[in-house]
Amino acid sequence: MKRRNFLKIFPAAGATTFAVNGFPMRPFANSKLARIMADCDGVEDRVLVLIQLKGGNDGLNTIIPIPFYDQYANLRPIIKVPETGPDKYINLDNTLPNTDRVGLHPVMNSLKYLYDKGWMNIVQGVGYENLNQSHFKGTDLWMTGGDGTTDNFNIRSGWMGRALNAFYPQVTGEPIPDMLYPLGIQIGDPNPSLGFHTETEHQNSINLYGQDPEGFYSLVQTIGGAPIANVPDSEYGEELKYIMGVEKAVDAYSYYITQAFNAGSNAISAYPQTTLAYQLKTVARLIKGGCKTKIYLCNMGGFDTHGNQIPPEGNIVTGGHATLLRNLSDAVRYFFDDLQGLGLADQVMGCTFSEFGRCARENGSAGTDHGTLAPMLIFGKGAKGGVRGTNVDLNNLAGDNQLQGQQFDYRQVFTTLLQDWLGAGPNILEATMFEGYTKLPLINSQFVVSPDCYLDGTVTNVFDTAQKQKAMAVFPNPASDRTEISFQSSAPFEARLSLHSLGGNLVSVNNVRVQEGVNFYYLDVRQLAPGSYFVRMEDKRTGLAEVVKLIINR
Repeated sequence: MKRRNFLKIFPAAGATTFAVNGFPMRPFANSKLARIMADCDGVEDRVLVLIQLKGGNDGLNTIIPIPFYDQYANLRPIIKVPETGPDKYINLDNTLPNTDRVGLHPVMNSLKYLYDKGWMNIVQGVGYENLNQSHFKGTDLWMTGGDGTTDNFNIRSGWMGRALNAFYPQVTGEPIPDMLYPLGIQIGDPNPSLGFHTETEHQNSINLYGQDPEGFYSLVQTIGGAPIANVPDSEYGEELKYIMGVEKAVDAYSYYITQAFNAGSNAISAYPQTTLAYQLKTVARLIKGGCKTKIYLCNMGGFDTHGNQIPPEGNIVTGGHATLLRNLSDAVRYFFDDLQGLGLADQVMGCTFSEFGRCARENGSAGTDHGTLAPMLIFGKGAKGGVRGTNVDLNNLAGDNQLQGQQFDYRQVFTTLLQDWLGAGPNILEATMFEGYTKLPLINSQFVVSPDCYLDGTVTNVFDTAQKQKAMAVFPNPASDRTEISFQSSAPFEARLSLHSLGGNLVSVNNVRVQEGVNFYYLDVRQLAPGSYFVRMEDKRTGLAEVVKLIINR
């Protein structure tokens, strides 16, 4: 049985303050406190929504290369998007240099709307080394952060799972009782995604599958396997117990996600009646309802367009590929209009990806075969609008009529989103295996996370490392009625647990006895005004301290 202490807020005798540099702190602690004290409000509330276009989207009919239109039309005499007439491509941006000019498929007016608002970015010529044209292996590589090289071809874990584990490392040997929400949610696909898979189990995410007409899920299933029968009596064993405890808690996840859904709302109720639109409508409502999930993975199927990209009568705006692009375009526009109406547009960034593009030359079935490079689309108020890169040269095709001349690695895009949008520090990028990839200018400068606000993600703390203590955690955060402070130590010691206002004023102080093992301190915060506070635990023996920011929100 772990020791749990129930603490009240005891008013401080005077309005004393603590100085930021008034106690010994190691470099990690200094950078962490700098983040806490910096103007980082909102960073921890940010969300990334990934939209997987399953099957291999035809990038050339999505983003038409205007400078190479003659070559494009020659390669695609049947399925080309017209240059003139009522169904001609949408000229995206006349201010782009002539070599970079692109057209949107004519059914994508909603994306033109977002682009004109400055809420969309196109990344051209995206791929990876030795691109694989198998649906299954190609998808696995995108999900694991791999490529076609020997070293990165068979990575067992998903990059989303690695990133989430690094963002929020487990700090106790047992589940935090009040952990309400999974860090990742897969929605709209019955098959668990490898992207959330971790090396051990799948503790950070759940799969919500099925959409009813109200835009909510009808089935909840975990991502994971059977419990491990023989857990070793070791620190590793403690972590396994934690992981399995979260697996058992998926029913509780479902309960709280349902609670968030019921508490949430949509500013726009009349979304398009499509699967992706229902998925995004659900995401918007969950965020509004207080769900703290960091990464959502949505999906659209049907992009394996080997045949009949256009109907026999040759109408480019009514074919199967046109329907897919229209549904994508409209769903994304409604989603971001909804977020803006809900006051959440500052919190969410979206991104599309597909396992590969299509062959530059059409086949004999009014379709396209598996290809190589393709564009990625970035959406959101925080996006730096524009086009990154230039059109792939249609005069420089591989011998099998495939696009070549990769301009960007897909991991550059995900690295940028993790660090500049979600605030991943170097340790998190290293754990995600994305260190060393050059970031791209995809985020508007006013939204780019400052290095002072990076979420470090390590479990290192400022206490004596010889004690092998694990860092202090505060949950739930934000809190309304009470919050739990958890801390693990390999030896007992006397500590001072204090609460401070944003300006450093002492609000409350308690002398506590840290026990060997996991310690829990429940703090009643009902009488405190909403706002930002700091929880500080100081080792009385050494003066070393750990500081965590606490938000009180009602």
